[in-house]
Amino acid sequence: MQAPSPDLVTRSLSAVWHPCTQMKHHERIPLLPIARARGAYLYDAAGRRYLDGISSWWVNLFGHAHPDINAAVADQLGTLAHVMLAGCTHEPAVMLAERLSALTGGTLGHAFFASDGASAVEIALKMSFHFWRNHGHAAKRDFVCIDNGYHGETLGALAVTDVALFRDAYGPLLRHAHRVPSPDARLAAPGESAADVAARALAEVARLFEARATHIAAIIVEPLVQCAGGMAMHDPSYLRGLRELCDRHGVHLVADEIAVGFGRTGTFFAHEQAGIRPDFLCLSKGISGGYLPLSVVLSTDAIHDAFYADEIARGFLHSHSYTGNPLACRAALATLDLFVRTDAIARNRVRFDALERALGNLASHPDVAHLRRRGAILAFDVAERGRPGQGGFAQRYARHALAAGALLRPIGRTVYLMPPYILDDEQIVQLASATIAALEKTLSE
Repeated sequence: MQAPSPDLVTRSLSAVWHPCTQMKHHERIPLLPIARARGAYLYDAAGRRYLDGISSWWVNLFGHAHPDINAAVADQLGTLAHVMLAGCTHEPAVMLAERLSALTGGTLGHAFFASDGASAVEIALKMSFHFWRNHGHAAKRDFVCIDNGYHGETLGALAVTDVALFRDAYGPLLRHAHRVPSPDARLAAPGESAADVAARALAEVARLFEARATHIAAIIVEPLVQCAGGMAMHDPSYLRGLRELCDRHGVHLVADEIAVGFGRTGTFFAHEQAGIRPDFLCLSKGISGGYLPLSVVLSTDAIHDAFYADEIARGFLHSHSYTGNPLACRAALATLDLFVRTDAIARNRVRFDALERALGNLASHPDVAHLRRRGAILAFDVAERGRPGQGGFAQRYARHALAAGALLRPIGRTVYLMPPYILDDEQIVQLASATIAALEKTLSE
């Protein structure tokens, strides 16, 4: 492939509608033209490198251009690039479904493939409603979501999302969903623990279920960390409480681990830290190591069996053209192999302990609040106490981070780090230094 032309940015602004972007802002905030990537680094068209501190929107787990994943995808290219999964099957999809099931101890034994996280959420919501309808409970059509939660931007997923920036413009198009308080540990009153906040939040879920369970199909939750909502972290007891309430009232538990699965919270799946399994598990982002679009919904035997019948209308007829794409599945299988071969979960504890130590001085910074960590996710909030500040904190911070050699993209006033699982000691120091330098530059404007 030829190197990007000098006018790549101009061409992109003319031809490409960039995601999650007010395009007019690029009149003053230049696009970053990326020419190549390797390991933890992205390289722009001028050859400057940037440490990918957010894993390119949380997807790149083992670095860019990893030789093992490259080889797996290249090998698959020589045999089968794609075939529809309706009426056909192939080895990569079957192997991936089997391995994901095994990682849940066989509890979630049925994989429905799709292409992206929002699609996975749509599938789980539709499956839950259809399950209850197949069992003669068509009144169970309501969904419950958590304050400040995010589950995607298709209409069904957006209906259970509570981030105003994404949701408000499309409110007239969305189904109603019940909202319950977030268990965000930052909401603790003086003397309260994270578990106390979780208990208060669970009490509100219990009240809702007691009043409306005959109409509620499912509750959806991001286990342990509400990522797009500002990296809000909660105690695992919240998940245990949800599982108990769902079992008691006949409500499905949907775990959206699209962002927090695959080791991000310190265990392979986040819900493991609560000792529970959900009825539906939504996975995407890191599943293919940041190579190809892929998502999957894992479900229990009970869910699957509700659709198993002679009548076609009782089946789950949802589809995507690229469902179970062999190239994406091979990338995912290679990614799972890397978890085993590199002992990634255990080595991440050491790696991210070191990164947390490198950021430790931020805990006493006058403009920093709630320095926090869950596994391989670190975050802090910037208050600018005593300063009027300027608008656009996230954009200003991102610009200074790039100047310091790191790709970082705050969520509002929350700075977070979610780098790939390959950082060495030098890169840990580099990322921490860039994080702090960007903060000081932004606050000094």
